[in-house]
Amino acid sequence: MSSNIFSMIGLSGIDPAIIFMVMLIIIVIAFVLLVLQANRIKKLEKKYEKFMTGKDASSLEDEIAGLFHDNRIIRSENEKNRKDIIDINKRLTNSFQKIGLEKYDAFNQNGGKLSFAICMLDENDNGFLLNSVHNSDGMNYSYSKEINAGISDVELSSDEKRALEKAIASVNR
Repeated sequence: MSSNIFSMIGLSGIDPAIIFMVMLIIIVIAFVLLVLQANRIKKLEKKYEKFMTGKDASSLEDEIAGLFHDNRIIRSENEKNRKDIIDINKRLTNSFQKIGLEKYDAFNQNGGKLSFAICMLDENDNGFLLNSVHNSDGMNYSYSKEINAGISDVELSSDEKRALEKAIASVNR
């Protein structure tokens, strides 16, 4: 069997049965691919139905909008907290953070160490030292000394020096 169409495209020597078989194989392959794609679509539809169970489109949209609103609130609160933390850290540098206490007997009496030196310092070792001396007559004298960068402007007694050293060392407690 000869065909003018086959001879025009250069296939005049090919048997039409071969062409028919090739076309049949292509159709079978296309049908198999169609069935596979239909299965994939069915699985996707099941997942979609499961996702949408109990929600209609408008309520799901409301849920998503609510999540965006909540996210904005969380971000603004986070920014506020960040500013508050910076403010607290600025204030904390000037507050007393280091304390040293040294109790002692002022006049080497067995009076239960009623005299004391207390040193209070900020982050930069600035602050004061308060010395309270108690004598055997029941009199009490208090002295204060300014501390700048861990150094007193007035000479310190040995008890006051120990209180200052304790305060400086108390930073990591």
